[in-house]
Amino acid sequence: MGKYRLKSKQKGSVITLMEVDTECQAWYIQADDRNAALQVLKAMSDEIRCLRNIYLNGDDVTEEVCPLLMTIGDASLPEEEFSEMYGAGNPDGGMDMHRTEDSPEGEADSEPVFKLPSIRDVQAAMAAAPPVEDRPALSQTAGISFSSELPSLESVLPASAFQLSASGEKRTDGILLGRSHIKGKISDISTIREEQGGIVVQGTVIDCECRDLRENRCLFTMKLADETDGILCKKFFEKKEDAQKLTGVKKNMTVKVRGNVQLDKFTGGLVLNISQMEQGKEKEINHEDMAETPRVELHLHTKMSLDGLIDNEEIIRTAAKWKHPAVAITDHGVIQAFPQIQTLAAKYGQKVIYGMEGYLIDEVPEDIDSDRQQYSHIILLAKNITGLRNLYRLVTLSHLKYYRKRPLLPRPLLEEFRDGLMYGSACVMGEFFRAVLNGDSDEELIRLAKFYDYLEVQPLGNNEFLLYEDKYAAITTKKDLQELNKKVIEIGEKAGIPVCATSDAHYLFAEYARDRDILLSNWEKPGKIESHPPVYLRTTEEMLEEFSYLPKEKAEEIVITNTRRVAEQCEVIEPLAEEWKSYNPKIAGADDKLKAMCYEKAVELYGEPLPEIIRDRLDLELTPIINHGYGVLYYIAHKLVKHSNDRGYLVGSRGSVGSSFVATLAGITEVNPLPPHYVCPHCHWNQFFTDGSVGGGFDLADKKCPNCGTELNKDGHNIPFAVFLGFDGDKVPDIDLNFSSGDDQAVAHKYTEELFGRDNVFRAGTIAGIQDKTAFGFVKRYAENRGLTFNDIFIEKLSAGVAGVKRTTGQHPAGIMVCPRDMDIHNFTPLQYAANKRWLKDETGEKIPGTITTHFDYHSISGRMLKLDILGHDDPKVIRMLQDITGIDPLHIPFNDEKTLSLFSSPDALGITSEQLKAAVGDKGITVGAIGLPEFGTPFVRGMLEDTRPKNFSELVRISGFSHGTNVWLNNARDLITSGKVKLEEAISTRDDIMNYLIEHHVKPLTAFKVMENVRKGKGLEKGNSNNRKELEDARVPQWFIDSCLKISYLFPRAHAVAYVMMAFRIAWFKVYEPLAYYAAYFTIRAEGAFNAAVILRGLASQSAELARINSLPHPTAVEKGSATVIEAAAEMYLRGLKFLPIDLNKSSASEFLMEDGALRPPFNCIPALGNTVAKEIVEARREHPFTSKEDLKKRGKVSQSIIDTMDEMGILHGMPEEEQINLFSF
Repeated sequence: MGKYRLKSKQKGSVITLMEVDTECQAWYIQADDRNAALQVLKAMSDEIRCLRNIYLNGDDVTEEVCPLLMTIGDASLPEEEFSEMYGAGNPDGGMDMHRTEDSPEGEADSEPVFKLPSIRDVQAAMAAAPPVEDRPALSQTAGISFSSELPSLESVLPASAFQLSASGEKRTDGILLGRSHIKGKISDISTIREEQGGIVVQGTVIDCECRDLRENRCLFTMKLADETDGILCKKFFEKKEDAQKLTGVKKNMTVKVRGNVQLDKFTGGLVLNISQMEQGKEKEINHEDMAETPRVELHLHTKMSLDGLIDNEEIIRTAAKWKHPAVAITDHGVIQAFPQIQTLAAKYGQKVIYGMEGYLIDEVPEDIDSDRQQYSHIILLAKNITGLRNLYRLVTLSHLKYYRKRPLLPRPLLEEFRDGLMYGSACVMGEFFRAVLNGDSDEELIRLAKFYDYLEVQPLGNNEFLLYEDKYAAITTKKDLQELNKKVIEIGEKAGIPVCATSDAHYLFAEYARDRDILLSNWEKPGKIESHPPVYLRTTEEMLEEFSYLPKEKAEEIVITNTRRVAEQCEVIEPLAEEWKSYNPKIAGADDKLKAMCYEKAVELYGEPLPEIIRDRLDLELTPIINHGYGVLYYIAHKLVKHSNDRGYLVGSRGSVGSSFVATLAGITEVNPLPPHYVCPHCHWNQFFTDGSVGGGFDLADKKCPNCGTELNKDGHNIPFAVFLGFDGDKVPDIDLNFSSGDDQAVAHKYTEELFGRDNVFRAGTIAGIQDKTAFGFVKRYAENRGLTFNDIFIEKLSAGVAGVKRTTGQHPAGIMVCPRDMDIHNFTPLQYAANKRWLKDETGEKIPGTITTHFDYHSISGRMLKLDILGHDDPKVIRMLQDITGIDPLHIPFNDEKTLSLFSSPDALGITSEQLKAAVGDKGITVGAIGLPEFGTPFVRGMLEDTRPKNFSELVRISGFSHGTNVWLNNARDLITSGKVKLEEAISTRDDIMNYLIEHHVKPLTAFKVMENVRKGKGLEKGNSNNRKELEDARVPQWFIDSCLKISYLFPRAHAVAYVMMAFRIAWFKVYEPLAYYAAYFTIRAEGAFNAAVILRGLASQSAELARINSLPHPTAVEKGSATVIEAAAEMYLRGLKFLPIDLNKSSASEFLMEDGALRPPFNCIPALGNTVAKEIVEARREHPFTSKEDLKKRGKVSQSIIDTMDEMGILHGMPEEEQINLFSF
């Protein structure tokens, strides 16, 4: 019994050392190359199945190495049998082993030997073994020290454990390019000023890409930066296959590079041509707090403070690593870090004190906009859940009622909501420290101090700026700063109030000071360089050193004792409610109503008794929906959709809601997820196709009912319910709906207030951080102010240090958060105005109230509060306009119409040829008729159509899936299809394809579901210790399918694709059969702001010339791209023999293209710089009486002189006099 150690004596071994624990039946293995060691262990899996645990470099890899252990009840060998195999007394061994610290001192075991058991012995032992309840903790490996005199491993492990590199001489792990490791001195990139050879640099990969060139060549480029500068690196490959070795190079990776520096003719600068590259060692900032009794930080700012840089995970991980008993989060005026902090606190087992640094004013202002009270800083800490809720209320009031440049907190408000909160005096900006600075009397200082639960002092560096402030002329030395802190401590003693030393940390470590300088440089005046205090998080030792001018006992009291006492008064609390289902809005009888409407609709469609496939699917769905409390969500969505349908608007579904048959029956979605089927609307005869032979119900041929002769309905898109609610039906449903953009969306938003009460409905709040481009500008300004010169690559590196800091707040364009009527919103989140704007202006310039949103980002609370996504979308709006113009009901359009289907492979149904299109619009997607169609109209998707020539509806759904996925089409499905390896209907296009395909290939449904979930998220086939790939291979799933899965980063849901294609197909039908109405709707709704009247109204030649110009640009702007899209549609319209009429002052609409004499009359908002508001003013004034002069148009139409000039140039005002002409005889 005991532990035995073995060491490899062969240089370059994969496994270098192993400890065998006969008591715990475990191996502890150390290896330089973890992946290589795993491969060795997997190859030995038959021999080592007797082990309970295998640890590799401290990680438990048992399940990864021996998955069979998990399938047979986690049984392992009884201790006696394991000892016989691995310990003393086994006569069949042949290798000496030495005891470790378990042996009595100075004593060795008598010739212990090591023998690998046969698989038969292992299986027999396992069959008799009881299940193992507990595994040994990882901590058992802690503190192991390795002796150089350990016995050899060579006779224990197979030869593969000791294989050297391919060369037979050198290890090649970590080498990315070249045959050996890079040697030589590493140079700073800033020293590279001219061409030179053989230079070695090391840095961080800022970005990299491999670009295909002609003749199968490719170019790898990499932006590399160290702490001094940045440089562009390049490597040409004659065969792009050779570049595969660099696929492991990723952004933010540390690499070492050798190469020659040359002047590059393309960039005009110095470029490092790579000859060798390997992974480098990342420079680690590794501070430790070694104090036996560590302090607690009570004043700290995350990135949610506008001037804070501390990452949420970094601070919680650091506090846990330093063994700090707690850490307080106190951002400026906000508490938006709380949700993520709560998650991280649980992850790292770290206690967090939830707080805020607020802005105190003395009195409640009568008018916040005119109030000019001076504010002071104050710290608020929540002691318990009551205090947390009061903190939420204070945040809401400070943002909604008392916001003036910052959220202010009147003292009476702080008194009212003091229960459960602790107040700290804050920094030099606090009222108490200011009073000390001002030399107030002790009596006054004691009076002020008694408002607080504790006083703060901070390191001298935090207040060093006072030495240079004219208004504090008496503060001239560090000794003076020390006296200020001593005064605070003195008053604290007199008032009986504890004094705590705090960092007021705005960045984590001293090394990050430059990042904060860059951040704050945005507020510097040009030419003025400001120094900023060293406000980083101090360790206990550093903080004691900061207060070394105090007696040792007093320093320990304020640094350690008092901060810990404050922390002890604060309970462990969670800011966010735990379970979503507990907080659903309540609608009486929602579950029963949902169930009843589903069965009623099912009987209406499929007859009674319900077919077994219908009954089973309803039971499969309704049971978890109702059991998990989601019935009310379905019922709410039903009410919203019905409200719009009753007003004549279609509502499209998004996401995976179309995977739910209950959602179909409840009228929430048009998508039917059942297998493809026929059903008779008269006698309910039906036929389902469950063998995968039919892609979708809309692909079925027209057919009459064999019973009664009625034309059969066709439906069903074969979508598993698990895609929506998970395999066990326990995922929180996310029902996203597309309402007609504009009026119907606004009405739907209003209707939610009617359903739940105006005081319970809030817009979903968002938080926007500093984006990369903005951060880039910050660094440039920082450099310019200091006379520094940075190249763009180095600027990109530095900008990463400030990217992500909160910049502003906003609102989700469609998200509505609903609070149950019987609950206070402050159980979930505080409230604020979006972007802190209490007032906004409408289109007419009138002042209107701002939008109230959740203070927390909606992502963090959407699993706890009901979030409704009432999105505005153009497709329902287009279809409604087409219905209004033509009187044709879009619900009656057949989805197998041949002419409409033909558009996706040819323009012939439009009456034009590919050659005509090519001459008019160029080469992009000109052999199909999809210009202007939603989902299919972009050049990229038109190219997909040309590659695939889809022939039915389900193949169009596949195209939609390809186009919305990431790494699904290019270098994946496209190659498979165009090479003829697979057919269009076989390639993976949506997440559901994976689950359906695998089940058809007899893979277990749960495995098929797990693979689908992993692949759709870009996680490959495996997750954790699963062995999905082996299951797929055992089921003989083709290798191309497995390879395709491994390339995918994101997959679109089939239900979403079906919903989009249904809308697109209806619009395409109108394009074929009602062309003028189609173009009227297209240009009215999709071309707003992008209709270049000056080009388009001149005719086809002008349109073609402008398209040629834009297409020739290497980098067209977003405006030019948008304009080109609209011009393409206009050119297509002209080719079909339709045309535009000129804009007419007396006939044009404000914003709609009008059908007139077989042509279209553009509206006023097509005039450059003339917006919708002025367009409406013109039409309103025209209704009173026609315009008589340009002066009259300016006055009554509220048109500026510049727009009058534009209208003149366009010929709209031809013949109109400049001014009113007064005739004597008109009186």
